[in-house]
Amino acid sequence: MSRSLAPTVAVSVALVCLASSNATAQTAKDLIGTWTLVSSIAQYGSTRVDTFGSNPSGTLVFGSDGRYALVFMRSGLPKIASNDRTLQTPHESRAIGQGVIAHFGTYTVDQADKVLVLHIERSSFPNWNGMEQRRTFSLTGDELTYTSPGSTGIVTRVTMRRPSTQQATLP
Repeated sequence: MSRSLAPTVAVSVALVCLASSNATAQTAKDLIGTWTLVSSIAQYGSTRVDTFGSNPSGTLVFGSDGRYALVFMRSGLPKIASNDRTLQTPHESRAIGQGVIAHFGTYTVDQADKVLVLHIERSSFPNWNGMEQRRTFSLTGDELTYTSPGSTGIVTRVTMRRPSTQQATLP
């Protein structure tokens, strides 16, 4: 290799190593902050299903204190005709129940296995209350992808993205 190419090659190798280390960062500290739901895809054989529809809404917040909160919902949930959330019709109740998942608790990261461990305290799907779930994950830049056991019993691939950096204005 000529001496004139050596610095260019060294810089290129350093950049590739730096990019690789960012792509494989897998610690609890790397997850801290707010994430926005991009997609939640369940695979039924060869059929892919958007579990919260094609335009889902959702937030996952990882706190620096080891606590998390997650809320995902389908767009277009029905409004409650009575305007009283405790007086839903069976149809409204079913649509809302099937279109929302929420849970909170504590989290850790098993760095050796690259697994996000959720200790679910409470969930809108009560079968998960008190459970520990291990979810394989990857973090590349501002995109977090993990597998969930799925509240339908079908493994689901969830993709989250950090919101673009914005200056918050508080009153």
